[in-house]
Amino acid sequence: MNLTDIRDIKALLARHGFRFSKSMGQNFLIADWVPRDIADAAGLDKGCAALEIGPGIGPLTVELARRAGKVAAVELDRALLPILAETLADCPNVEVIPGDVMKLDLSALVAEKFPGLPVRACANLPYNITTPVITKLLEAGCFQSVTVMIQREVARRICAAPGDGDCGAFSLFCQYHAECELLFEVPPDCFLPAPKVTSAVVRLIPRPAPPVEGDPEAIFAVVKAAFAQRRKTLLNALSAAYGSRFSKEQLRQILSDCGLPETVRGERLGLAEFAALARALG
Repeated sequence: MNLTDIRDIKALLARHGFRFSKSMGQNFLIADWVPRDIADAAGLDKGCAALEIGPGIGPLTVELARRAGKVAAVELDRALLPILAETLADCPNVEVIPGDVMKLDLSALVAEKFPGLPVRACANLPYNITTPVITKLLEAGCFQSVTVMIQREVARRICAAPGDGDCGAFSLFCQYHAECELLFEVPPDCFLPAPKVTSAVVRLIPRPAPPVEGDPEAIFAVVKAAFAQRRKTLLNALSAAYGSRFSKEQLRQILSDCGLPETVRGERLGLAEFAALARALG
């Protein structure tokens, strides 16, 4: 059975009486190069393990199983479990875990399923859970890499440099935790059903240490304030968030002390500038 052949897929789904769920954002791959290239990008070998989020009917899972020593795939849709039992029957190194990734303790799961192995996360993520899942994967602190296919606009945002119109709070969060790289794009006709947008694959390599010094909670409080009203100047955005502690004149002086003009907007700043602002704001 070819898990990316549209005829085989339709026959498989019909045999199991499966119907696509819009709420789960299900789009199955029908281009064999995509799961192969994603698995290659994950940099797997038999000495490591892979955690997959949302295997669907298993085309990426099979490619991961060919490369990794062990694979665990977390699937929320219980209707897919009997399908996966069939499609992964020849993959003895794969375990399917029913459940919601957002409710799992990922570090505990990794420790239980992959003791002593380096672990890489890999997924074709539904668009509607992209940000929370990537956040959870990065904060888990137990993955050597995170390679995911997501909506192209979000991929560009994750990798955007300061000053780029796509740069935002989530860009800075991801870049604080990892080195981020957009690898390649995947057009809508590679999916069944075809989404209305183009997808892209990004690889995030968690950093051994933060790229800037300072309390991350304080840094991202400033980031959140700066992007809460991104059309405002940074001075006005900080005034809205910190006005109970600082007068506008004090905030103007803090910006000046950090080498920033009062007319600058938050999207122009990188992590170093936000860290300096967080220290100045106490």
